[in-house]
Amino acid sequence: MKPKTRAASVAGVALAIVIGTAFAQFQSVNGPHRVKNRPANADKMKPPSNPPAFGDPLPALDAASLAAFAEGMSEFQSAEVAAGGLGPIFNGTSCLACHVEGALGGAGQTMVTRFGQRSKAGFDPLESLGGSLLQSQAIAPQVLEAVPPQANVVALRRTTPLFGAGLIEAISDASLLQAAKVAQPDGIRGRAALVTDIATGQTRVGRFGWKSQQATLLAFAGDAYLNEMGVTNRFFPTENAPNGNNALLAAYDLVADPEDVVDPTTGLGDIDRAANFMRYLAPPTPLRQTANAVVGSRVFTSIGCAACHTPTLLTGANPNPALANKPVALYSDLLLHDMGPLGDGIAQGAAGPTEMRTAPLWGLRVRVRYLHDGRAAKVSDAIVAHDGEGLAARKRFSALSATDQSALLEFLNTI
Repeated sequence: MKPKTRAASVAGVALAIVIGTAFAQFQSVNGPHRVKNRPANADKMKPPSNPPAFGDPLPALDAASLAAFAEGMSEFQSAEVAAGGLGPIFNGTSCLACHVEGALGGAGQTMVTRFGQRSKAGFDPLESLGGSLLQSQAIAPQVLEAVPPQANVVALRRTTPLFGAGLIEAISDASLLQAAKVAQPDGIRGRAALVTDIATGQTRVGRFGWKSQQATLLAFAGDAYLNEMGVTNRFFPTENAPNGNNALLAAYDLVADPEDVVDPTTGLGDIDRAANFMRYLAPPTPLRQTANAVVGSRVFTSIGCAACHTPTLLTGANPNPALANKPVALYSDLLLHDMGPLGDGIAQGAAGPTEMRTAPLWGLRVRVRYLHDGRAAKVSDAIVAHDGEGLAARKRFSALSATDQSALLEFLNTI
């Protein structure tokens, strides 16, 4: 995927034709049980490992939570189809399509494109032209989007991993706001992303997404269903018009909105089921550290990495004991930091163009590319790309001996 203006690719057109043919064969469908393709093994969950492996549920879940996890896992793997509301423009047909690295729920190598226009007046997401998110696929070739010529900022983003997402959600706003008040060395000052949580209407501290643009997993799921799969829901009921063209939208959006509705029997929509899967997904289990990795953990702190990549946060009170008062060894403060040239140039939610959420480092060992745009093939490449508030730590890393650099990288491979 090129980081500049992208016309419809041959593969994209072929997919649009295939999906468009299927679309023409179906009538509008709406209701609690939408038409979609569920894989044959979607309802089968392997017995959890002890300690949990990537993709396992949290340990010590009660029967109801474990059942919700299993149902959510099935939904997470199910592919949307045009008859059930897919599109008309989208980036993937399922959550699985973008969250699979290491296990179901991980990061992905799929890139999405963000665009906008930067001027002296600030950043314009070009919403009237379909921005800031480009949907790269469509149910018919006629509605495929392209980056408009007015855009002078184009950025790629990788999918973020979801392991331990429920624990991240359970960290209190108060603790993140307090952390933002603590002055760190090197002039580092994290900023809490205050956003309106669309699921509750409350002002909350954002923590999900590269820009901390969502505060809760239900809002995160609703956003993804609309913007990544084109499935409208009770929180995001308005379909995206292809490059802002409402006439095209009217011609190709033939499924009544919202497409994901609450089942009156269970009180759940598909976004609730997907949120439950993410909420009860176990965090990465750290590996046993060698003596060299122990040295690396000390190096990590000594060069200033821990100023942003906070080793452990704590969850607060929670009605589910599996999420209440737990240590969360995510190696992130979940705050926004000015990363200078490493920022992606996109303003989103509470985050400015150069601000990015501190990426949690747990589970780093199962990823194959690094940084928000996947530019780094190795962890060391990601470290030396740090800028802005991460520049001082980067310089100290570069000044380390080869032995200490190796120890630090070995440590990061264990968390």
